[in-house]
Amino acid sequence: MLIPALIEHKRDGGRLAPAVWHTLVRDYVAGRVPDYQMSALLMAVFFRGLEADELAALTDAMIDSGDRLRFDGHPVPIADKHSTGGVGDKVSLLLAPLVASCGVAVPMMSGRGLGHTGGTLDKLESIPGFRTDLSLEQARAQIDRLGCAMLGQTPEIAPADKRLYALRDVTGTVESIPLISASIMSKKLAEGLNGLVLDVKTGSGAFLKDIARSIELARAMIGLGETRGCPTVALLTAMDRPLGRACGNALEVEEAIEGLRGSGPSDLLEVTYALGAEMLVLVGAARTAAEARQRMEEAITSGRALETFARVIEAQGGNPRVVEDPGVLPQARAVEVFRADRAGVVAAVEPRRIGRAIVELGGGRNAVEDTVDPTVGFVITVKPGDLVRAGEPIASVFARDDAGVALGMTALREAVAIGDAGRLTALVSHRITARGVEVLPEDV
Repeated sequence: MLIPALIEHKRDGGRLAPAVWHTLVRDYVAGRVPDYQMSALLMAVFFRGLEADELAALTDAMIDSGDRLRFDGHPVPIADKHSTGGVGDKVSLLLAPLVASCGVAVPMMSGRGLGHTGGTLDKLESIPGFRTDLSLEQARAQIDRLGCAMLGQTPEIAPADKRLYALRDVTGTVESIPLISASIMSKKLAEGLNGLVLDVKTGSGAFLKDIARSIELARAMIGLGETRGCPTVALLTAMDRPLGRACGNALEVEEAIEGLRGSGPSDLLEVTYALGAEMLVLVGAARTAAEARQRMEEAITSGRALETFARVIEAQGGNPRVVEDPGVLPQARAVEVFRADRAGVVAAVEPRRIGRAIVELGGGRNAVEDTVDPTVGFVITVKPGDLVRAGEPIASVFARDDAGVALGMTALREAVAIGDAGRLTALVSHRITARGVEVLPEDV
């Protein structure tokens, strides 16, 4: 197979036959197609897209490049959730133990930071000792025992995607609907799920900034799921400001624990409940969204959800004391308070600038081999529409040193705009299924 000719064909708007995609993926995993040629092909896809049969073939080839989680005869339904990525998005940390504590098995398979967005695995690994590199056998055994495992993409699951995911992160090819769709669904469809809920972020801090493209992505992934026997629902959630207050790996773990106590930020809890309700209803563990929410609220107030998280942490080698003492988490060496430079209304808190600053501080990756510093990041206590006074503390920078503090303060000055007006957009704006798109009321 002449790879340069295939790259040229796709670059010029051509279609590659499904059999070609299968061969390409197989040869890439086997090392017969080098990274530089695959990078060029990814860039061609970024600009030219994929036709429906190409997307299906790429997704199936990625699934077939490895093994699958198998839950034949499992006594409770299996469900998972996936987010397309955002800043401050620690929902998975709450949602997996919360839904598991409501009687649904959750094999939460997540990724690392991608571009300016954080990754669930990097957050979990900020917990001392926590292992995300479970094998499929270990994951299945833990799910049988605890109802939940929080793992990374094992060498057995879609190894082609694992390599392509890392390559996209450092080649400017992240923001592509077909590549995002194939990446997410190849992992999720290998999990043996009875239902999948997608959190599709939209807004300035999302990979896809406008609602129309976010809906297009959701429909592409729903189509892949439904035609492969996995009922799939998507919610569009706002990413024109960070979710919650904490942005950065260890900081987000601490906030997620607060959420499992019921005292986390209201926007974080609302998104968690909305997604969790969809998961419970989709697999028949609740009849209505209202019933599902009531069950989740009871799991939090009773302490059952937090206990489940502690048991998962302990089972995966982490220190379960973290749920009682956040001081167990690694701590930043330099912290500085950021104050409003004028009185007024918060007009914007730009998430993409915050996400990029976390990478610059060392909390993300510029290259595949980079080591992540779990301690750095921001805690931002204001949202668009909030009134602030001149000199009021509205954020904090967590950094390695004084130079990092200076970098973080500059980022906050650029990200947080104070003016004469501002308002929050709808937190959960659309619900998308195979039947169509529903616009949700603004108070959802």
